[in-house]
Amino acid sequence: MVGTRVDGSPDPEQRGLRADAERNRERVVKAAREVFAEQGLDASTNAIARRAGVGIATLFRRFPTREDLVAATFADKMTAYTAAIDEALADPDPWHGFCTYIERICQMQSDDRGFADVLTMTFPTAKAFEAERRRSATNLSQLLDRAKKTGRLRGDFVHQDVPLILMANAGVITATRDSAPDAWRRLVAYLIQAFAAPAAHPLPDPPTPGQVYRALIRLPHQPD
Repeated sequence: MVGTRVDGSPDPEQRGLRADAERNRERVVKAAREVFAEQGLDASTNAIARRAGVGIATLFRRFPTREDLVAATFADKMTAYTAAIDEALADPDPWHGFCTYIERICQMQSDDRGFADVLTMTFPTAKAFEAERRRSATNLSQLLDRAKKTGRLRGDFVHQDVPLILMANAGVITATRDSAPDAWRRLVAYLIQAFAAPAAHPLPDPPTPGQVYRALIRLPHQPD
């Protein structure tokens, strides 16, 4: 029987099983990172299992849902995303901090096709993952307030505009990745100029936070 020995120390067989399980988990996460970067979040879990060299049952045993797999795969990058807003808040020039933040997160999308999708979605069941996103959202609100007080950021820019930026940038990245991989930089430069005050024209009403959430909650699914 697998368990503990009489002296209370872990059974060697149990340690071996745990080590095997952890190695399988690491292989799956590494493979998912590669496949998602190449194919986006629509990538088949069968393709990920094949790349990892494990059976599909092993993959689902470690990650019962696609949300679980996505959250584990991009946990480090979500931490980097949070760090980007922290650094922007620390910038003594809030407008410069805001511009640098927008450029940086759009660069993060360009660097990884999978993460480009992750930044335009939300994963309600991935609690730790979403906690990072919520902390970023709180800090972003502070940054926007500071940038507006300098008179550099247009007053009608709202928090909901950031997901729209990321969605637009993701579309450009997907369409131009092979033929013009730096085209997204021109889009972002145009957008940042449009965000500067004074604004030439008023904007249409932004989507409500609820509407943005419903847009972000989608989870692409491809039959395996």
